[in-house]
Amino acid sequence: MLKMELFGESLKQIGCFQFSGVPCSYLAPMINYAINTNSFIMSNNEGDAVAIASGISLANYKKSFGVVLMQNSGLSNALSPLTSLNYTFEIPILGFVSLRGERDDMGNNTDEPQHELLGIITDKLLRTCDIAYDFLDSDFNEAEQQLQVAYDYLAKGKSYFFIVKNNTFEKCALNHDKNIFFEKKINTLQVKDSNSNFLPKRIEVLQHLSYFSKMNEIALFATTGKTGRELYEVEDLDNQLYMVGSMGCVSSLALGVTLQTSKKVIAIDGDSALLMRLGALSTNAYYASLHNKGNFCHILLDNESHDSTGGQFNLSPNVNFAEVAYFCGYEKVFIISSFEELEQALCFFKNRNTGGAILIYVKILKGSKEKLGRPKVTPKQVASRMANFLSKD
Repeated sequence: MLKMELFGESLKQIGCFQFSGVPCSYLAPMINYAINTNSFIMSNNEGDAVAIASGISLANYKKSFGVVLMQNSGLSNALSPLTSLNYTFEIPILGFVSLRGERDDMGNNTDEPQHELLGIITDKLLRTCDIAYDFLDSDFNEAEQQLQVAYDYLAKGKSYFFIVKNNTFEKCALNHDKNIFFEKKINTLQVKDSNSNFLPKRIEVLQHLSYFSKMNEIALFATTGKTGRELYEVEDLDNQLYMVGSMGCVSSLALGVTLQTSKKVIAIDGDSALLMRLGALSTNAYYASLHNKGNFCHILLDNESHDSTGGQFNLSPNVNFAEVAYFCGYEKVFIISSFEELEQALCFFKNRNTGGAILIYVKILKGSKEKLGRPKVTPKQVASRMANFLSKD
C-alpha cells in the first residue's frame, strides 16, 4: 500500500500539491494528508471542486496544477465542468476518483447497492469524456512512474485521472487538534429596499464592471450564457473570462484563482446559475476569510428568469440571496439601488487589503441586447490570455 507522506512528496515534484474535493473513505488517507498540510479546500459537491481545482491550475498556468479528489458517484456530478470547462478551455487538472462498486472474480458487486452501476462505468465515463486515466498502483515505484505519465498530460494542457481501488493507501490519521474554524467576520447586511425603482439592464451593469475592472486591473469572470456574451460585446479584454457551459461554477473557478493571487478577482453570477450550485457560497465565504486577502468579490445579477434559454421563470423570487450569502459567512453584502451605490461598493472592494468574501447584489431587468452575438475569441485563447494577465501579479 502507498504511504501518503511519500506519495504526497512525489505529487509535489510534479506541481500537484493543492487539493479540492468531497470526502470518500477510499481516499481518506489523501484527504487527511491534504488537510493536515493545510492544502485542502473542502467543497460541497464534486462539480464545484473541479472548478476550484481548475482555478488553481489557471492561475499557475502549466507551473502547478489543481488536484481534485472524489468518490466515483460524484464523477457524475462533475461531468459538467469536466466537459465544458476543462476540456473546452484546455485547463488541466489531476484527479483521483475512488472505485466504489468494484467487482469480484465472479463479476459480483462487492460494495453497497448504490455503487453497483458506477463500479461498472467509472472508467467508461472518463473515456467518454476524453480524459486519460489509469488505475493507481499500490506499489510506490510503479505509482511514481504513473505520476510521470500524468505530468506529461498535464504539461500539454490535458487532464489526467487515477482510479483508486480500496486499500491502495495506508491509513493516514487526521490531526483533530487543528482548529480550522474561526469567529465569523461578518460586518454589514444592508436591508433590502423593496421600494427601490433601480432596475438597470444587464449590459448597463456590465459596462460599469468592465470599465472599472479595466482601470484597476481586476480579473473578471462572467457566468455562462448572455452575461458572458454581453460582457464580450461591451469590450473584449484580456482580463475577462467568459464561461461557456459549467453553469453555476463561475464563483468556484474564481475562488480557485483568488487563493493563488494577490490580484483582485470578481465573479459575475446569475440568479439561475447560483441556484444551481448554491452550496458554493459557504465554500467561497470560508476560504476567502481563511486567506484574508480581501480580493474576492461575488456579484449577483438577478432578473428572476432563465434569460439565456428563452426567459422561463426560476425560483429566485422565493430566495433572499443577500441573507443566504450573509449567513453562509460572506463578510459584507451590498444591495445596490443606484449606479452610485455600485461604484461605492466596487471602490470598497478595490481599496481593501484584508478580509473575506463580499457580495454585491443587483436586481436587473429581464431581457438582453438585441442581435446579441457570441465571442469570436476561442475559450482556449480566453484561458491563455487570462493566465498571462494573472501571471503579471
